[in-house]
Amino acid sequence: MGQGDSPLPLVSVIVVNYRGADDTITCLRALREDLDYPRLEVICVDNASGGDDVARLKAVPGIKLVESSENLGFAGGCNLGARHAQGSVLAFLNNDARPDRNWVRAAVATLTAEPTVAAVASKVLDWDGTGTDFVDAGLTWFGMGYKRHAGSPLADLPSGEHEAAKDVLFATGSAMFVRASVFTELGGFDERFFMFYEDVDLGWRLNLRGWRVRYVPESLAYHRHHATMSEVDAPDTGRETFLLERNALAALYKNVSDETLAKVLPAALALAVRRATARGELDATQLDLAKGVKPVDTTPVEVPRTTLAGVLAIDQFVELLPSLAESRKAEQAARVRTDADLIPLLRKALEPAYPLPRYLAAHEILVEAFGIESVFGQRRKILVLTGDAITERMAGPAIRAWNIASALAPEHDVRLVTVNPVAAPPPAPFPVSAARKRDLTEPVEWADVVILQGHVLEMAPALKAEHSHKIVVCDLYDPMHLELLEQGKSAPDDKRAADLVGVTRVLDAQLERGDFFLCASERQRHFWLGHLAALGRLTPRLYDADPTTQSLLAVVPFGLHAEPPVRTGPGLRATLDGIAETDHVVLWAGGVYSWFDPLTLVGAIDRLRQRRPDVRLVFLGMKHPNPEVAEMDIGARTMRLADRLGLTGKHVFFNEHWVPYGERQNWLLDADCGVTTHFEHVETTFAFRTRVLDYLWAGLPIVTTDGDAFADLVRDEKLGVVVPAEDADALADALERAMYDEEFAAGCKERIAAVARRYAWPEALKPLVEFCRNPRPAADRLPGAADLVVSAPLRGTEALRRDLALVREYLADGGPKELARRAAGRLKKLARSRG
Repeated sequence: MGQGDSPLPLVSVIVVNYRGADDTITCLRALREDLDYPRLEVICVDNASGGDDVARLKAVPGIKLVESSENLGFAGGCNLGARHAQGSVLAFLNNDARPDRNWVRAAVATLTAEPTVAAVASKVLDWDGTGTDFVDAGLTWFGMGYKRHAGSPLADLPSGEHEAAKDVLFATGSAMFVRASVFTELGGFDERFFMFYEDVDLGWRLNLRGWRVRYVPESLAYHRHHATMSEVDAPDTGRETFLLERNALAALYKNVSDETLAKVLPAALALAVRRATARGELDATQLDLAKGVKPVDTTPVEVPRTTLAGVLAIDQFVELLPSLAESRKAEQAARVRTDADLIPLLRKALEPAYPLPRYLAAHEILVEAFGIESVFGQRRKILVLTGDAITERMAGPAIRAWNIASALAPEHDVRLVTVNPVAAPPPAPFPVSAARKRDLTEPVEWADVVILQGHVLEMAPALKAEHSHKIVVCDLYDPMHLELLEQGKSAPDDKRAADLVGVTRVLDAQLERGDFFLCASERQRHFWLGHLAALGRLTPRLYDADPTTQSLLAVVPFGLHAEPPVRTGPGLRATLDGIAETDHVVLWAGGVYSWFDPLTLVGAIDRLRQRRPDVRLVFLGMKHPNPEVAEMDIGARTMRLADRLGLTGKHVFFNEHWVPYGERQNWLLDADCGVTTHFEHVETTFAFRTRVLDYLWAGLPIVTTDGDAFADLVRDEKLGVVVPAEDADALADALERAMYDEEFAAGCKERIAAVARRYAWPEALKPLVEFCRNPRPAADRLPGAADLVVSAPLRGTEALRRDLALVREYLADGGPKELARRAAGRLKKLARSRG
């Protein structure tokens, strides 16, 4: 939702009171009197403070007081306040903090303008505003969250360190905002933490689920650090040490992946012990335990409370493991981002954090022994799924999938899997395999991101499940339903209709599920945007996150090799009898399908040979390498026409099996011109003729029928000649000019070289490469994504009239069955909106 004149969301500010209400009352009055924000609900939770605190708090006007009979800690107190809140935004403020006038307004502006931001981290300074409390977040590899630069004079910070908005791992609980719907979805703060790191844990979980936590320096607050800690919470009691150590282990255990946990948890436990002994300056030699050569000594030893607190924290962590294991299971199932994705937000994860000499030595030993540095640089796992055969003779979808995998493999662990055969594929820096439907479970579970084409989503139902949190990229470069309109012309009408419904349903499922979509041209982009809009994917939330929709649907054309073709073996002149070195060759470099018009092309060659006897037309491959692609009668009709005109083997040549993908350059380099012809229909309008890119790669002047995206490119960039559909005379003239007019051909080749660079695979795939560096769910697929502001609900007779009108409409549309279906859908939406 853009801001404009829309009503501001209600913000519920929650303040937890402990012992002594003076600071709390000061904070509450500042919220009521000093803030520049009109829609505010102030909630004070009294955390079993005792004394006369409750009576004093009740005297503060304009607040909602919630009383707790026991001390729930910061986490439990905040959750209790959230359960009583009415606002769509929750704000948490320590009772020893005071807000700047713009504290709420600046945070709400960010939440409104950026729908993928779930939480705002306020800038927090010390009480007089000269020192820092929170301007950035960090996390150590052993689970301890920390406020980077906390305690530093503001003037000493690097330039811009605290002045620019940025994504962070977590917000400090002393002053932060979060969408109420998302807070509810995640279960709020983890109350087992009591206090310390509950804010770290919440931010970590938000990021893992694809949400962003945004530091907004204009949302400013001031804080007296630890001003309200009582004597029992003071550092020398060991309680703070206990909570910090235990909660760090709990956060680590809940939120890192299985692979990371296996290496990091043993090292973190060992390091926690060393921190405890280093604080108390204890080691084994002091107790004569190291070698065991002296007489047994049972003299009691005085152990500092902070040392015992560190050891007991591990003991308590063990006690919590059964319940933490359940939480871990839920968090790992819901995560959509990898540990590697979050490394930039950890800032300096390998920093030791404590300056104690014995501790520093242990830190270095453990990082080395457990390979911690490699763990925190773990590569993302990406599965590329195609329905096309991966062989030495690949068609367009397989070529595209292959190059997608190649482009991503340098940065990620990539697997290329096809649901069709694999036979003698080219060498690859990634594993290539075939899988049946039942075999897809393992690679899908392995992957962090799944990139798919064609019908394969139907073979991986786990990805379609409502609870699936995998990031899914759908490659829509091939509008299959438009192809089917042409391909199925010879089939009975009822079968054509049923097939079309089936293919459209397959595409609908992808468009409803995907987090990111690829198409091949701007024309296609407009087409798919219409389809997405019709399915309801262009929601206000998604639009507000990115009005350009580039983050949802990107143009990724079919590409070509970045390096120019180099001859590696015999080409068409040496392979096909009847073609001399001096002949002029027109090459058809792809398959022969129903939506193409090779018949007019053969007719044009028949005309051209009358004045140019050395003209030759070569079809690169007639039999599709994918056994599931049915033979189309257009190929047989083309061959029959060439036979009838006496052209076969003289002026027209048919290569039955496709040339191996790694050898096609040898045939391209033997040609003088590339051609593609098609009919004028809707498939043409949105098609992207993938093999035409080979003409660009080989520098061949292009002759093409008008009506598709490539025709626009050839015309605009002067790469050849564009002709009307089904005009054999114009086509003959165009072929003659492209092959026999040397000056024209040379000019085309010069311009083609520049255009080809734009279509090189590394350039073409840039939007996908960038997305995979920071993959996130689409904005409308984020969990708990309710709007900040909703319309006032209809009530009374107005609501009744609306519902009766809908009932009449549904009964008229489809009877009781349609009414039941609509009612079920409405109940489902209502359940989702309530979390």
